[in-house]
Amino acid sequence: MSMETQMLAWSIALGLAHVLLGAGLMTRQRGMKWNASARDGEPKPLTGVAARVERATRNFLETFPFFAAAVLAVVMTERTGSESALGAQVYFWARLAYLPIYAAGIPYLRSLAWAVSLWGLLQVLWVLF
Repeated sequence: MSMETQMLAWSIALGLAHVLLGAGLMTRQRGMKWNASARDGEPKPLTGVAARVERATRNFLETFPFFAAAVLAVVMTERTGSESALGAQVYFWARLAYLPIYAAGIPYLRSLAWAVSLWGLLQVLWVLF
């Protein structure tokens, strides 16, 4: 299995971790009764770490489809190599760092992690041009 495919698999696992962590924090704030309900109406906004993890998850979901498409295209066109492997690794590790940085509320470091992950994604994409 190529490094790009391995990083895609790990990124899928990271996405699931985002969802599970967010769900747990949301349930802690809103309660098990709310979690088990039909969730009709507008819930009270999340606050603190739960709100930050929710925003981090939305941010992950904004870039992940592009990363997945780029990795699949690189693998399908057999253009994998050191550049795309490095880009995929950079994307994954920066996204992994992004979650706890955002959850902790560290502003500039969060933006740096996002920018590094974007560079990784662009590195994978560049191989296709």
